[in-house]
Amino acid sequence: MVERKRAAALKYESNYDAPVVTAAGMGYVADKILEEAEKNEVPVVYNKELAELLTNVDVGSNIPEELYNAVAEVIAYVMDIDRLTD
Repeated sequence: MVERKRAAALKYESNYDAPVVTAAGMGYVADKILEEAEKNEVPVVYNKELAELLTNVDVGSNIPEELYNAVAEVIAYVMDIDRLTD
C-alpha cells in the first residue's frame, strides 16, 4: 500500500491558548498546502509522524494538548530560522 503525503498548516500568536490548525490534508490537498507555503515563504518542517497526527485535527481547532511539546519544538525551530534570515 502506498502512503499518501500529508501536510498541515499551523498558526500561532502569543495571545492564543494553543496553535490552531489552519489547513490539513492528504495527497493533492497536501501538495497545495506545501505550494502555498513555498509561495508565501512560510517555513516548512518535515515530520511524518506529526503531520499524520495533525491531519486528524479539525481545521480551525486548537492542537490537542498531547501535541504541545512536539509543536513547540517546531515553533522554536521556525523562530530560529526567522532570526537567522532577518
